[in-house]
Amino acid sequence: MTIIIFMFSSETVMSSCSSSAVSSCESRQSRSISHPGALRLQTLILLAFLAASSAPTPLYSVYREAWGFSAITLTVIFGVYAIALLLALLVLGSLSDHIGRRPVIIGALLIEAIAMVAFMAATSVPLLILARLIQGVATGAATSVLAAGLMDLDRQRSPLINSVAPMVGLAVGALGTSMLVQFAPAPLQLSFLALAVVFILLVIAACFLPETAARRPGALAAMLPTISVPRQAWKALLLVAPIDVAAWALGGFYFSLGPTLTGRVTGMHSPIVGGVLILVLTMSAAVSVLLLRAWPAQRMLTSGTVALVAGVGATLWAIHSTSAVLFFLGTIVAGFGFGTGFLGALRTLLPLAQPHERAGLMAAYYILSYLAFCLPAILAGIMTNAFGLITASSYYGMALMALGGAALIGVKLFPVDQD
Repeated sequence: MTIIIFMFSSETVMSSCSSSAVSSCESRQSRSISHPGALRLQTLILLAFLAASSAPTPLYSVYREAWGFSAITLTVIFGVYAIALLLALLVLGSLSDHIGRRPVIIGALLIEAIAMVAFMAATSVPLLILARLIQGVATGAATSVLAAGLMDLDRQRSPLINSVAPMVGLAVGALGTSMLVQFAPAPLQLSFLALAVVFILLVIAACFLPETAARRPGALAAMLPTISVPRQAWKALLLVAPIDVAAWALGGFYFSLGPTLTGRVTGMHSPIVGGVLILVLTMSAAVSVLLLRAWPAQRMLTSGTVALVAGVGATLWAIHSTSAVLFFLGTIVAGFGFGTGFLGALRTLLPLAQPHERAGLMAAYYILSYLAFCLPAILAGIMTNAFGLITASSYYGMALMALGGAALIGVKLFPVDQD
């Protein structure tokens, strides 16, 4: 059903702009905002998508208490979002290279608004899964086109924006929702109502975006599920893959089982504690990117890998010693590794693609990232049911540390610096 909704939207919105919200876009092209304004708007859109993606995380404990589902069900709810996102990337990752950036951005925003309405109406696990599926399609459609569009507008700053904006968005979404759960009425509806209004406003604003990609034939062929990586980028993609997988697998665990684990370690089960955990991880990543953005890509990859391994190690120690302070300190260090490694990978990959190849390359990169984001987290849910949360967390953390060690060896043996 989600794919049908998306295909209908992509045809009516992206190709012909037949809806009332989009039909005026062509007539407004001559009144498009400036490139600096477009850069700011696309950054805001990227931030909004990631805020919406993390908004359900603090609500999982509320859903579990109301509906009584297991850890496996929780990670499945989390995982279907990432799987839908992957399918959207496979089908739509290169579409904006053919029909333009703006139609794809507007279509994704409209579908995200529909997802927010679906969340408001969710009264059971199947409806929550449906909402996450729709959201995954919207986010997948937006992810590669926004990364490519930002690169079109500013080659120098786009890797930084593509690294910082998602982290800030994730933090804002998780913390904002957790605060609503703690202090506001009807949190399961109010959070998504606010986000739905935001996305409708962004649809209107996106109609004034300048088009930065020339139309090319082959749009239908581009929607066949393929991975489009330029020949010259394959080596770099393979070399940055281990640290990318380790970082996103860490994020997947935090965004699914992290709040539950925090309650075990700290003894505090308030939803806002889980929101603070996500804030600590993501803002640490964002701050590291801002502070170290002038470093060469090679140095970022190396430092990020070391920090991620050290942070995970400290977190595991904290889990077994039930030290809340060490748990959050380890999360800060791991977040540093997440952010620095992410920017280092982007700085390595983005310069290797020509303008018409950018969306396809970013789609391939995010497919890898979101596979790492969802599949290990689902496995962690299965392990939690089998062995318990603490034991599953230990195995998961050790696997991440081993992967980080392999990544460090690869980066040292095969330098991929593009600066």
